[in-house]
Amino acid sequence: MAKQKIKRTKLPPKLVKYLEDRGVKHEILEHRTVFTAMDAAATMRKKMNEIAKALFIKANKDYYLVVLPADYNIDFKKLEKTIGKQTDQKAVTVKIPGEKIMENVLKVRAGTMSAFGGLHKLPVVMDKGLSRAKKAVFSAGSFNHSVEMLVRDFVALENAALGDFGKKKKIKTPKKTKPGTKPKKKTKPKPKARAKAKPKAKPARRTAAKNNGTRRKAARRK
Repeated sequence: MAKQKIKRTKLPPKLVKYLEDRGVKHEILEHRTVFTAMDAAATMRKKMNEIAKALFIKANKDYYLVVLPADYNIDFKKLEKTIGKQTDQKAVTVKIPGEKIMENVLKVRAGTMSAFGGLHKLPVVMDKGLSRAKKAVFSAGSFNHSVEMLVRDFVALENAALGDFGKKKKIKTPKKTKPGTKPKKKTKPKPKARAKAKPKAKPARRTAAKNNGTRRKAARRK
């Protein structure tokens, strides 16, 4: 079967206007189609902690945009505490809604949400781990475009609330092989040779019976 060509997505004009109207310094990066943060890092030759991951979440009845490094996962209990402090709520329950809810709330297709909460009229909560990188790459709402800018400018632009709610995830990297070396083939173990069965000894009773029979015949002849 022939492979289907993936359509390239355009840079949303609303995002361009959003950034230009606010006068924030940024750079638009155009690249091949990427769907995951790991793929984006490999394509743009960036470290995982330089790629910002944006997630649409619901805390109680309100929606938020959570931004953290691509190599981090959310610690939901810590995120609940962070949002609770910002909103003065004692009990906060955080969950990730389904794609259909996101599409209805933000009026965007799945996978085309940007990392800029102001564009979607959502408050932004950012993990402090992203601040360790001077610059970061943020989703532009396109599979073929990203926005690179200073992290501090992003925080100021979005008036992002900061917190420690990210936990670094373990990423298994394949072992590197030297160029020109062939991978070792797995050899199947040889089957063990079966031991030859010893010949069964003739039962002693039969031989004894035969001897008795020959003796009787000999006695009759006499």
